[in-house]
Amino acid sequence: MTRSERAAQIWPLLCFCASHRQTLTYEVLARLTRMAQQGLGQVLEPIQSLCLLNKIPALSSLVVGAKTGTPGKGFIGAENVPLEQAAVFEWSWLDRSPPTAAELEAAVTRLPSNGKSLEEMKREVTESAG
Repeated sequence: MTRSERAAQIWPLLCFCASHRQTLTYEVLARLTRMAQQGLGQVLEPIQSLCLLNKIPALSSLVVGAKTGTPGKGFIGAENVPLEQAAVFEWSWLDRSPPTAAELEAAVTRLPSNGKSLEEMKREVTESAG
């Protein structure tokens, strides 16, 4: 299974969490998906990229470390995580169709987001829109 297919499976789970105003630890997400905890950042990247490209709240901000309560270092979808999570909680995720694996793959191909700074990403989003 590809990372974008896995991301497509995780999307509805994160939408459910958002609708209940809950975060999800990497450990619990790994257990629910039977994935290695260490590989989750790569699977969350297409979700992060799609949200950045479409200028919607960073759904992947809901996946947090158990000790820190914040997303891992690969998350660059927002400067202010608590404010972003509040925006995610308010967004009407369940009123929208989830993206397909192909849409998620297209987003991450167009805008790879792991290992970059938020400033780089903002610049790339602006350039890709122009």
